[in-house]
Amino acid sequence: MKFEYSRVKAVEMLDDFIQKNLHEYSKLRNFDFGPEKRSNVSCLSPYITHGIISEQEVIQKSLSKYSFSKNEKFIQEVLWRTYWKGWLELRPNVWEDYLIELNNIREEFKHNQNYTNAINGKTNIECFNHWVIELKENNYLHNHTRMWFASIWIFTLELPWQLGAEFFMQHLYDGDTASNTLGWRWVAGVQTQGKHYLASEWNIKKFTNNRFNNIKLNENAPPKVSKKNYSIIKQDFSNKNIDDRNLLIFENNLSFETTDFQSNVFKKIYIISNKNENRSIKLSEKVIKFKSLLIDDQKKRLQDKSIDCDILDISEIKNINESVIALYPTVGENLDYLIKNNLKLDFLYRKIDQCSWQYCNKGFFNFKNYIPKIISTFN
Repeated sequence: MKFEYSRVKAVEMLDDFIQKNLHEYSKLRNFDFGPEKRSNVSCLSPYITHGIISEQEVIQKSLSKYSFSKNEKFIQEVLWRTYWKGWLELRPNVWEDYLIELNNIREEFKHNQNYTNAINGKTNIECFNHWVIELKENNYLHNHTRMWFASIWIFTLELPWQLGAEFFMQHLYDGDTASNTLGWRWVAGVQTQGKHYLASEWNIKKFTNNRFNNIKLNENAPPKVSKKNYSIIKQDFSNKNIDDRNLLIFENNLSFETTDFQSNVFKKIYIISNKNENRSIKLSEKVIKFKSLLIDDQKKRLQDKSIDCDILDISEIKNINESVIALYPTVGENLDYLIKNNLKLDFLYRKIDQCSWQYCNKGFFNFKNYIPKIISTFN
């Protein structure tokens, strides 16, 4: 697998998938045929995570090929990330508590041999070891495999889900605060209290075409328990005055020319880079490089349109003397930095988020009832 560092290549991938493989997505999406055979899924998540292409763009192109009824499962999967983001925006203290728990658990497990064996792919479970290597080499895992991986980590290897979520964030090109944290919580059984996901030998064998042996798992483990309940915190996602300001773009919105704000005129655009020294979860060198090259690609595209722009380290935001406004970075490391350093910015929110997040107060099965209404806002 190879992920190119450009919007041009991302759009080519999107168009190619829609023309050749979208028609079989619903039937084949749960199969992991291996890293060299990924045509049954789009592999677009690293680009959607960074805003190189948007959910809106993906959905519109899919609907130009097939009707909503034929596309429904694909569209639902595209909007899962939008849903997870909205769910976390309404309960940001879930992320805050996760980081506190992670910090404590790190210290407790830093010399734990089972943990060391897991992150180095040296367990007695063949498929798990294979996926550790695949994750580090390709910085991507099939979605079904992520569920198996998390379940084995939590219930068979008996390691804290918090460390597993950190391991994914360190190595995934599509590492996303909301999807990753809440996905691991869901597998563990603390996202939907009492409902967990247990990987099973038959399921792994079926959906990997019997590629693995020696799959001895704990298939009867009870869900993890959390005594914490999180109430919704009311948020204001309305846009502030844009006129005559500098614009900040973070790593989740790296295609300004396709955003809702492309026609607005800004004094200057600053693309914000966030290196490891300002992150609670230290990313692998490959992931940091991936983000950096995508930022470079955004800068080049803006300069090609004669838009004044520059790349700025997140620590330098405080040195901008003129008025600024920012494309909203969402709950996560970038927003954390702004809050911790008392950098109070006005934000601009995407229309799809403004529309979608109001329906994220409950579970996804409630959210999906509103998907046609969400799509109607931009289609």
